[in-house]
Order: sequence, then C-alpha cells, then structure tokens
Amino acid sequence: MNRNESERLYGEVEGDRGGAPLYLAPPYQEVDEDAEEAKLPLAQYFWVLRRYRWRISGAVAAAVLATLVLSERLTPIYESMATVDIDRQSPAGVVGDEANRSALNDSDQFMATQIKLVESDAVLRPVDEKLQLRRQEGHPAAVSPREQAAPVMLQQLKVTRPPNTYLMQIAYRSADPQLAADAANAITQSYLEHSYEIRLRSAAGVASFMERQIEELKAKMERSSRALNEFERELDVINPEEKTNILSARLLQLNTEFTNAQSDRLKREAEYQSVNGGSLEAALAAPQGETLRKLAEHRNDAAEHFAEVKSHYGANHPEFRKAEAQVTQVNSAIEATRQQIVERTAIGYREAQGHEAMVGDAVKVAKAEFDRMNARSFEYQAVKREADADKTLYEELVRKIREAGINAGFQNGSIRIADAARPGLKPVYPNHVLNVLLALLFSSLLAVGAAVLSDLLDKTVRDPEQVARTLHAEVIGSLPLMKDQRAGSLAALKDASADGSARDLHDLSGFGEAVRALRNSILLGNFDRHYRSLLVTSAAPGDGKTTTAANLAATHAEQGKRTLLIDGDLRRPSVHRNFNLPGAVGLSNALLGEISWREALIQTAALPDLYILPAGPPSRRASDLVGRGLSELLEEASTEYDLVILDAPPLLGFAEPLQMATAVDGVIVVARAGRTNRRAVASVLATLHRLRAKVVGLVLNEVHKELSDSYYYYNYYRSYYRGREIQEKVSS
Repeated sequence: MNRNESERLYGEVEGDRGGAPLYLAPPYQEVDEDAEEAKLPLAQYFWVLRRYRWRISGAVAAAVLATLVLSERLTPIYESMATVDIDRQSPAGVVGDEANRSALNDSDQFMATQIKLVESDAVLRPVDEKLQLRRQEGHPAAVSPREQAAPVMLQQLKVTRPPNTYLMQIAYRSADPQLAADAANAITQSYLEHSYEIRLRSAAGVASFMERQIEELKAKMERSSRALNEFERELDVINPEEKTNILSARLLQLNTEFTNAQSDRLKREAEYQSVNGGSLEAALAAPQGETLRKLAEHRNDAAEHFAEVKSHYGANHPEFRKAEAQVTQVNSAIEATRQQIVERTAIGYREAQGHEAMVGDAVKVAKAEFDRMNARSFEYQAVKREADADKTLYEELVRKIREAGINAGFQNGSIRIADAARPGLKPVYPNHVLNVLLALLFSSLLAVGAAVLSDLLDKTVRDPEQVARTLHAEVIGSLPLMKDQRAGSLAALKDASADGSARDLHDLSGFGEAVRALRNSILLGNFDRHYRSLLVTSAAPGDGKTTTAANLAATHAEQGKRTLLIDGDLRRPSVHRNFNLPGAVGLSNALLGEISWREALIQTAALPDLYILPAGPPSRRASDLVGRGLSELLEEASTEYDLVILDAPPLLGFAEPLQMATAVDGVIVVARAGRTNRRAVASVLATLHRLRAKVVGLVLNEVHKELSDSYYYYNYYRSYYRGREIQEKVSS
C-alpha cells in the first residue's frame, strides 16, 4: 500500500472511534499466539462461559426442544424378551465319558459362542420365512438368487447376557407388540432346535466314522495277535521276560564269583612271588610260616648256646662239636621248611588261576545267552505292545460306537426356556427422558466447545492479562465503553458550569474516573523520569486515540497545571471538533513558517489551564516538515507547559508518527478492546522499540464486562454515584 492510497483510505474513516483496523503492517516482532493461548488460566474459561451464557443457553434450549418434538413424532417401538437358562452342570450324555464330564471353566467363551449361534443364519432364516421379519423392518424382498442366499440379519434383534449369570436374553423390537413377542419366542425355539440338531448330527457323524474304521482296526488286531503267537512258539517260552530275568540274575552271580576268583588269584600270586624270592622274612609272612617261625626261634636259641660254648671251649671239645652240630641241624630244617612253603604257595597260585579261568568261561557263556535272549525279548515286547494296543483300541472303539448310539438319541436338557416373551405394554423407544438428557448433554458440550473455540480464534486485544501474556506489554489504563458514542468525546468538560469551573467531572459510566486513573498511572508510575511530552497513537483508525488524548489533557489541566494539546493528525484532524473550536489555523501553518505556533493556540473556557493547538489545514509540505519543526516546537513548549500531549495519526501506514515518536518523552498506544488485532499492536510496539522510543504503555479503549472479567469493577461506578445522588436528593 503506497502513501497516497493510505491517505485516501484514512480520509474515508468516519470519526476516530469506529470500525476495525484498516492498516496491518507485517509484524516486526514474532508473537507465538498458539503457545500463549495454550497457557490460558482456568478462570479465562469460566469467563468465556459467562460471556456466552445466553448464547449457550439458547442453543441448548433449541436442541432440547427440537429433540423433544422429534421424539414425539417418532413411531413407538415395543420390545419383548425371552430368557434362556443354560445349565453348565448338566452332563452332555447319559453313558460314557460325556455322562461324567464336569463343567469347564469357560463360561465367558461358552456364552459368547451361544450368542453368536442365536444370531446365525441357521437360526434366523426359519423364523424370517415364517414371520417375514425382514420385510417388517423395511428390507426389500430378495429377488435374485444371490440375495436370497445371503445371510439373514435382523436389526431389531438383541441378544445379551446378564453379568455373572448363565442366562441369555433374546429380545426383539417391533412397532407391533404381539409381533415382537412372537418373534422373540420363535427365535428362542429355533435356537433350541438348532442346538439339538447340531448335537445329533455330530454324534451321528462320529458313529458313522467309527463304524467305517472298525473293520480295518479288527483286521489289524488279528494280524498283530497272530504275530505274537508265532513269536512265542519260536522262543518256546510263554513269557521271554521271565527267562531274561533268570539269565540276568545268573549272569550277575557269575560276575560276582569271577571278581572273587580274580581277587583270590591276585592274592596267591603275590604270596608266591614273595616266597619264591628266597627271603626268610617273606616265608615267615606266608600263611604256612608258623612252623618256620618256631624253627627260627629254635635256631636263635641254638646260636646263643653255641656262642656261649664257643666262648668256654675249644673247637675239639665235645660240647663245642655238639653245639655246632645242633646249629647246623636247625639251619637244615629251616631250609627244608622254607622249600615246602614255596611249593605249597605255588600250588595255591596254580589252583587260583584255574578257578579264575573256569569262572570266566562260565561268565562268557551266560552273557552270550543273555544277550541273545534279551535281543529277542525286545522284538517280543514290540510285537506284544502292538497286539495289546490294537486290541485295546478295537475294544474302545466298539464301546464308543455303542455310547454314541445311545447318547445320540438323548436330547440334552441343559438349554431350556426360563421365561417366554410376552407383548409389552409400554414402548421402549423413543425414550423421551433419555433423549432429552442426551440432547442436553451433547448440545451443552458442543455449545461450550464452540464458545471456547470462538474465544481462542479471537485474535484481538481484550484485557490486561491477555496483553501481558501475548504481547509482553503493560496496560496502563482501560476506558469503558460509552452507550452514547459521543458521550465520551470529552467527559471532563461535559458538565462544566457556565462560570468556567468544572462542577462535576464524573458520569455514571465511569469514563471520567477511568481517564483520571490513566492520568495518575502515567504521571505517577515512574518516579525516576518526569514526562514533559507524550505522544498518543494507535495501530489503525477508529481505536479512540484522539478521544483519549483530549480527555487525558483535560484531566491534567483540571489539576491546575498548564497543559498543551497538539493535534498532530494533519490528514484527518478532529481535536478541534471535540472541543467545538475553529480549526482553520494550527500546526500545519506553524510548520510551514506562516505563523508562530503560539499565535494558533486556543484556550478553553471550561479549563483555563488547557491550551489547544489545532492541526490546521491539511498540507503535504507540512507533513514532510514534521521531523524538524515539531522537535523545535516541543522543545519550546516543554519549557512553558507542565505537559504537552501530541495526538498523532495511526502509526501503521504513515510516516509522521515515526518522526513524532522520536521527538517526545513517551508514547502511549491506544487499542480498541475486542476490535484491534493483536498482530497490529505487536507491529506498533516492535516499530517503536526499533526507533528506541519510550513506550509508556498500552491503553485499552471501549472495554466492557463482556470482554473480560477484568472490567467488572466499572459497574461499581454506576452504583456508587447513583447511591450518592440518592443521598443528596434525600438530604435536600
């Protein structure tokens, strides 16, 4: 949008308080509105409900009324229900395993199976052909073979199972109560007959199959029996297992004897080798060494006697020769005895060897016979097991055939009708109370959801909390909505007396009090810095910046402080109209150098301390001179007035407000609550921040209690001042 087009559109705006923003520049500061909206406090949602309470109530009432009217126009539907008792403890047959079979712990699976069985085509088709239920439900008659063969499904049929019971409820709905009862009873009876037919066909099929298999099994049993008899004749024993056990015991005994023979042979061999070595000590240790031990003792005695004689007599003495002969005789006896021990030990060793060899041969013979018999025993056991199995299977099959034949004719009474269906007296559909409650519930949810969604989609500025949360800006004041659009143009002068003094600067709307609160918020909010000049601007036309500037100047002047109000909107001036003053000469003339700015000042009659500098005639040259001329003007005016307030054009789309913002001490941004877009305000704040202008804060205009909970206190002004007027009338 170029500058000429901006001027043309801005000039078409009627006044300064109406319409939505016309200029939306691309935001210089990215605002994550989705993330901020996700952080909405819980109180915000309650406020949304209060704001849209009448719309929500109307939507809910309309939905409930429409539901009630539709329920009255619907055809009443009756429901009849038959109850089936399923006894899981009853046996499935009268003989055999089925008669002794206990109930399984599968109640849920079994009941679910029975419910699906009731809804099957085999149960429903006979009933449909008899009562024409599908035609009653509005289904067209089947004309093609494929349609006729399609499964029968009844929409009005409902099969349920009460929790923790073995009862099954078969219910059918129809506009005819008698038809509903007949259909429920017919479906129940069809289910019982179908269950019996399934069991009968199953038993008959099993019996037929077993009869076909029995002949083959009988021939197999005879072949295995003949093979067993031939095997027994071949072994010439009745039971090879017994003979195998005998051979096993004999072999075990022979193994024991063979082990003992080996031990005895080793023992005798050790004795023989020890004695055969010639050692007297080894001969003494032998079992036959007792005689040798006595001879050894006798030799010791003889040797001692010989030594004693030898010491007393000579070699030729008779005693000497006698003792020597006695020693020689004893040694000869010892040697002869030792030789006898060696021979006896050798004989015992050879006997042990022979006994070991004989027992070993016997073990080999017994083991060979045992192995031969054991191998044949395995073959015999295999043949015998096969013959026994064939015989047992044949006998079991014969018994099963007999049991199946008996049980096939037994109609199980575990499934029986506990309560037959009867025609209903009252319709079950439509349920007016339930329909109204559901309509109330769902319409309330939808209405509340629509209200919350509408609030979330609202991208305008509304209350201080929202501004602080989304724009990170401070709201320094809020001006209430006036019923009379012109009533708030200059609230401070509306009730001025003829003598020029302000008689009552308050109105019941609280607008004047809100302006005073704004004044104090600006002038008292920063003790470190005193504002000498303020710029009042907005994001777009119609936000109320001129009204705010005029009322702010008036409330400052009523404190007895010299105040200058400058109409810097050279394109669409309106300050002089609010004060009913002439605007032929003003700021534009001063910027062009035609007159001094002091010559264009107008002093108001109601507030002597308020001076107004109108905009003067529109001029393109004057707009271009704003940057240099306005700075000098503000510098001079700041020395003569306590506060200079400059009413600037909307900041978006025009160049002059950017120059004005750099020349003043602070900038006040005015936004219209519920109308001005947040992105536009964010663009204004971002632009001012880039220009390093001091932003005093944001002023919300035309606020009311429907926009936020933050504005409820404006209602207190009316009640407070209305009460004071009543007290004054009573006292007068």
